Amino acid sequence: MRIGIACPYSWDVPGGVGIHIRDLAEELIRRGHEVGVVAPSEALESAPDYLTPTGSAIPVPYNGSIARLAFGPRVNREVRAWLRAGDFDVLHVHEPFVPSVSMLALMSSDCPVVSTFHTAMDRSRTFELFTPVLRPVLERIQARIAVSQEARRTAVQYLGGDAFVIPNGVYTQAFENAERDARFAGTAEHPTIGFLGRLDEPRKGLPVVAQAFPLICEVSPGVRLLVAGRGDADEARALFGERADRVEFLGGVSDRDKAALLSSVDIYLAPNTGGESFGIILVEAMSAGSYIVASDIPAFRAVLGNGSFGGLFANADAQDLAETVVRSLADPRGRSETVARAQSESRRYDWSTVASQIYAVYETAVRTAGLEVEE
Repeated sequence: MRIGIACPYSWDVPGGVGIHIRDLAEELIRRGHEVGVVAPSEALESAPDYLTPTGSAIPVPYNGSIARLAFGPRVNREVRAWLRAGDFDVLHVHEPFVPSVSMLALMSSDCPVVSTFHTAMDRSRTFELFTPVLRPVLERIQARIAVSQEARRTAVQYLGGDAFVIPNGVYTQAFENAERDARFAGTAEHPTIGFLGRLDEPRKGLPVVAQAFPLICEVSPGVRLLVAGRGDADEARALFGERADRVEFLGGVSDRDKAALLSSVDIYLAPNTGGESFGIILVEAMSAGSYIVASDIPAFRAVLGNGSFGGLFANADAQDLAETVVRSLADPRGRSETVARAQSESRRYDWSTVASQIYAVYETAVRTAGLEVEE
C-alpha cells in the first residue's frame, strides 16, 4: 500500500507525536509498504529518505507546552505537491485539529483519510470556537484513531462520532534488553530515582518533585535523584535548595542512555500534572523494568491499570508523592512483583501489535471509500 503520513509538529524537535510517526513509518516500510511523511523541518541533510520537509516552524503555546507548527500559502504548496507526487492509497493525518501540516494535507487530499488524535483536554475555548468552521473539513476523514480513552473523549466531545482506540507503540525489546548502567544504578543504602522531561515545562511535574524531595531525603538520606531533559539546569537546580547536592542533571539523553536509565533506577517518577493523553514514557519504563511512581491523572491510571503496574499518588500533591516513594523504597519485594506484571503488560504496546491494528484501520478506510488496493 502507498501510505502518506502528515505530522503537524516540527520534525527537528523530537516529541511524542513525531516519534510515534517516525516509528510507525519505519515499521510499515519494514513490512514492505511505500511510506511518505510530510512535516515541518529544516534538517534537509539529516532527514530520512521518506520525509518531505516543508521548512521552518513557528513556536506556539499549546495545551501547556510549546508546539512548533507550520502554516500558510508556501507550506500549503509544499503539502499539495507532496500529495500529488505520492499518489497515496491512504492518507494518515495526525492531530488534524492543529493548524499545521496535517490540517493542510486533509484539506487538499483526494484519497481515503485516517486521522489520529493524540491530545486530551477537559475543555478548549479555541476548539469550541473553531470546530463548527472545521467540521466540514474534518468530515472528510473516513476513520478515526485515538491513542487513549482520554484522547477519544476529547475527539468525540468536539466532533461527535467515535474513534478506534489504538495506543502509542513502543519497540519494547529495545528497553527490555537494555543493560543496567553503573552511572544510574543504586543500592539499598543509596537508591536512585529517575525523572525524564523538559525542565521548563511545569506540567511535567519537576516542581512537585522538588517539593517532595526533602521529605524523601529525611527517610532515605542516601537517595540520589537523576534528572534527564532539556532546559535550564541552573534554574531547575534552584528549585531543590539545600538538597540540590543530591540531584544530578543529565541534560538531554540519547535513546540508548534513556533505556539504560530506565533499566537502572530503583524508581522512575512520572509526576506530570496534566495535558497527557497517554504516557508513552510509562510504557518504555515498564518495558525496561522500572518501578514507576506516577501522578493519578486519567491517562496514567489507564496505562498503570489503576495501580496494578506501578504506584500512583494524588496529582500535584508533593506530600503524597514523597510518602508513595518512601513506601516503595521500603518494599523491594513488592516492587519486584509489580515490575514483573508491568513488563508483561507492556508487550501489548509493541509496534508488532500496534502497527497491525493501525493498518487494519487503513484497510477499513479504503473499503469505506469504495476503493480496492492490493496488500
